Amino acid sequence: MHDRPNEFLVRTAPFAEPDRDAVYRAIHTRRDVRDQFLADPLPDDLVRRLLQAAHAAPSVGFMQPWSFLLIRNAQTREAVWRAFTRANEEAEAMFPEERRSAYRSLKLEGIRKAPLNICVTCDPDRAGPVVLGRTHDSRMDAFSTVCAIQNLWLAARAEGVGVGWVSIFREAEVRGLLGIPERIHIIGYLCLGFVEELYATPELEVKGWRKRLPLEEVVWGEMWGQSVALAKTGD
Repeated sequence: MHDRPNEFLVRTAPFAEPDRDAVYRAIHTRRDVRDQFLADPLPDDLVRRLLQAAHAAPSVGFMQPWSFLLIRNAQTREAVWRAFTRANEEAEAMFPEERRSAYRSLKLEGIRKAPLNICVTCDPDRAGPVVLGRTHDSRMDAFSTVCAIQNLWLAARAEGVGVGWVSIFREAEVRGLLGIPERIHIIGYLCLGFVEELYATPELEVKGWRKRLPLEEVVWGEMWGQSVALAKTGD
């Protein structure tokens, strides 16, 4: 009886080299897009593929806590942009004076310029009060929703679609604008649209805001703070 193949399992193997390389290419060339969006609308079948990729994400207890609110209406996007602008002015004032001009140089126009906005939310009650895997860390539903966003982002890269993640707003204000219930958490507000070009390296690195840390500085072995030798990759 135990030798019978499990009908729910499928054999797996490494991807063929071109497929594997395509996955890594999407990961390493994904960018946060701020103002390079084209006005062309995204076809409905393409949007569905992106949402299917997001919905295929892993989730704690298979609770699938995410929802995707699609926003195309120009008036709604304008209202959200105004909420962002108010928060952005507050954010600018939080930085030292010498960094504010650099902050202002970052063009954050995706809300109005991108043809599609998606508000990604998390429903903490979707699987009931006790969720497998969330019993000791209540944040796991939010982390699961972030996995859905990353899935969508990588699929978008493969489709030639740019994505920008807007995080500068007061959640209560955007919740009110979009009619989102109080118990639902906003995890990400995304701007999507076709793009003709992307930065070769992250824009914040290009513009001198921060540099990517060396991998060796963020990997420990066995115990926190204990360095570990990492194999070098080929050219």
